[in-house]
Amino acid sequence: MKLTVFSLLFSSSTPGFKCVSIFFLLISMACRKKLRIAIGFVKDKGSLIKTTLSTKRRRASIRRVILRATTHGSLFPPSDDRVAAVISLGHESRATACACIQVLMDRLHGTSNASVALKCLYTIHNIIGKGSFILKDQLSIYPCYGGRNFLNLSMFRDDSDSESWEISTWVRWYSGILEQNLMVSRIIGYNLYTSRAKNDSNKKGKILSFLNSDLLKELDVLVNFADQVGNAPDSLYLQRESLVYEVVRLVSEDYRLVQREIYLRVAELGARLMSLSYGECTQFLNSLTRLEDCRERICALLVNRNRNDDLWDSIKEAKAKVMVMMEEKIKERKIPLISMGDESSKLTGFSQLSRLLAF
Repeated sequence: MKLTVFSLLFSSSTPGFKCVSIFFLLISMACRKKLRIAIGFVKDKGSLIKTTLSTKRRRASIRRVILRATTHGSLFPPSDDRVAAVISLGHESRATACACIQVLMDRLHGTSNASVALKCLYTIHNIIGKGSFILKDQLSIYPCYGGRNFLNLSMFRDDSDSESWEISTWVRWYSGILEQNLMVSRIIGYNLYTSRAKNDSNKKGKILSFLNSDLLKELDVLVNFADQVGNAPDSLYLQRESLVYEVVRLVSEDYRLVQREIYLRVAELGARLMSLSYGECTQFLNSLTRLEDCRERICALLVNRNRNDDLWDSIKEAKAKVMVMMEEKIKERKIPLISMGDESSKLTGFSQLSRLLAF
């Protein structure tokens, strides 16, 4: 039986049907994406119109600035001018700065769109790096201290399409990075971007006065940051998107600053090995091991940017010294043997004490 071209093309058992099915599927996906972008555009316009009708003029103007920096649609980072407009709000009154952070956090926690969430986090990251003290102070307030600006987005999901689902993994990872950034600043006592953080001579003097426990606590939180960097999503190909690329670039800059802080503390703890207790040596060794474990994952993300071979050499050297020191401390902790009679009957101090008590 002769088949027409049409029947061959649409027969489910022919390659033609599969090609056509894929073709229409791609068209459908493209249409859905365009529709989603159009809906997002309408939402943004509607939100901007609402701000013009609001009776709370000052808050409405702040909301407009935030909306323009965190639009729906494309995965392009907000322009420098729009980010600068947000940061400039921190140079006004404290009330304005507080309202800016509140509106930004409401925008972040109120959206289910991955693009909007990632732009909110990108804006927050710029505030951490370039914002005024008031803006940074508002971001550093955690819920346990009465704040409401915690970036907990571990359950964030945008399942509108496969790309949005993948971008959601970057949102969750990026929020973790910013949380760790804020935690580092709180524990070490200064922001990573300040001139104080860049003055190594002053930091070395401060570190010399720290207790061993303080240094180990600071090293632990710095390692947590590095570990979070290494937990980047598997979809590294999405760095072709300019917004994801910019996110990774900013994280790379943070990681470079964290590396310097780690180096100083590893060097100081390495010089104090003789004074560290066995428990402190164990904690130090765990931190060094965690650092080594995340090295390859970080290199895969940053493509060998900020390699800092000197840091990794110092970590390897410190780890070897700690292990030797721990072996020596184990030997020191053993109770010396006490001879009783001939050489064949040696009892430990504990067993000898037990015998004496028995009498």
